[in-house]
Amino acid sequence: MKASHAAGWQPALAPVIVRRHDRDRGADLLVLPERVVVLTGRAALVVGLCDGTRTVPAIVDELAGRFPGAPVATDVPPFLDRLRQEGWLQ
Repeated sequence: MKASHAAGWQPALAPVIVRRHDRDRGADLLVLPERVVVLTGRAALVVGLCDGTRTVPAIVDELAGRFPGAPVATDVPPFLDRLRQEGWLQ
């Protein structure tokens, strides 16, 4: 089931993943077993909202309020779905 079709899905980072800020790189990271992913653009903000309490529509609403006119309704659900397919979100 895709995130865009799972209105009740409350995305959260998978237990084996740690989100942290790397001061040397000036970037937010996802630290996975044997891999580090650098979050670019607004990705860190989106991932930060994936705390297991918000649904995908709630995340979209939050971001739409912060960034009026941005295409969050069309961009964020597929982004979250890709993260889930990678196993980074549950």
